Amino acid sequence: MLFYDCSTAPSPRRARMFLAEKGLEPETHDISIAEGQQLQPEFLVVNPRATLPVLVTDTGTTLTENLGIAAYLEAQHPEPPLMGRTPDEKGLVLMWNAIAEQQGGQPIAEALRNSNPHMKDRAIPGPQNYEQIPELAERGKARVGTFFDVLEERLQESPFLAANHFTLADITAFVFVDFARVIKMRIPEVNTASRSWFDNIAARPSALQ
Repeated sequence: MLFYDCSTAPSPRRARMFLAEKGLEPETHDISIAEGQQLQPEFLVVNPRATLPVLVTDTGTTLTENLGIAAYLEAQHPEPPLMGRTPDEKGLVLMWNAIAEQQGGQPIAEALRNSNPHMKDRAIPGPQNYEQIPELAERGKARVGTFFDVLEERLQESPFLAANHFTLADITAFVFVDFARVIKMRIPEVNTASRSWFDNIAARPSALQ
């Protein structure tokens, strides 16, 4: 396998954590988004959509989305199970993964990309340029606050998001919650279940990847 990473971005970190939990260490190339390396011709040959992460499988298939990468790795290396053991768990993992992406990751990205002066004209990842919309930054921050409430409600009743064990959904939510620091938002002090969940995951070796 060949893994294209970016050590500073949240989406590649999700794939790094998944790989680490599986005990896998593929050949890795670090692509600097800050330096615009994802827009260079050499990388666009790998992924014309100019996004990271990318996993090229042993048979040459190019996977450019976290869910596709996770599904491939789970099928190839089923232990430990990170996408659910039972039909119900599998459904819950994908459900909570989607919630974390849509209600956590997306608004954090909107808040960052529409307010950071270094991302002028780069409000959306990919090869095309898009102007910033300041109103989306404010809305994004409000949505992140709501996401923290959603997490707390769920984690008050379960030690992990999708099952009684660590899964892909926890990786996705953890990475985005951690990345929320870039918009100066953290788990509220009163959200004790969420803070305990976060600290427990932060202590896992994969979280250091």
